[in-house]
Amino acid sequence: MPNDFENLDSFLDGWEIDPLNAKPAFTQYRQILSQDGVSLSFKARPGVSYSLRAQHINQTKRELFVLVDVVDDEPESRWLSVCFYADMVSDPKEVGDFVPQGLMNEDAICFNLDEDDSDQQAYIAERLQEALNNAAK
Repeated sequence: MPNDFENLDSFLDGWEIDPLNAKPAFTQYRQILSQDGVSLSFKARPGVSYSLRAQHINQTKRELFVLVDVVDDEPESRWLSVCFYADMVSDPKEVGDFVPQGLMNEDAICFNLDEDDSDQQAYIAERLQEALNNAAK
């Protein structure tokens, strides 16, 4: 049975149509999260989403600190939804969506990368680093 990362690598290898340039952003976010003390898991739900979940070793009360979803409702035009617990990140530009009980039944802030937008991609990367730092505390 393949492990999570074989499934993730297989998914990425097969992701060829990418008009929104979401794949490079997803790859960048995976790289940010691939640090000592962070465990990653991957859940594939074709036609719905492909989810990368990150948990820090110092977390004891939550099973993750970020959920990076490749939204697969239109596989030829995939986009990203990156969700954090609301108390894990700031949103100085106020571009995130507050989602009551949106992440494991806790309040969340989700950021969408649903167009080819390098500024939004960088902003989400900053939020990832912020959440990572907070999870490590």
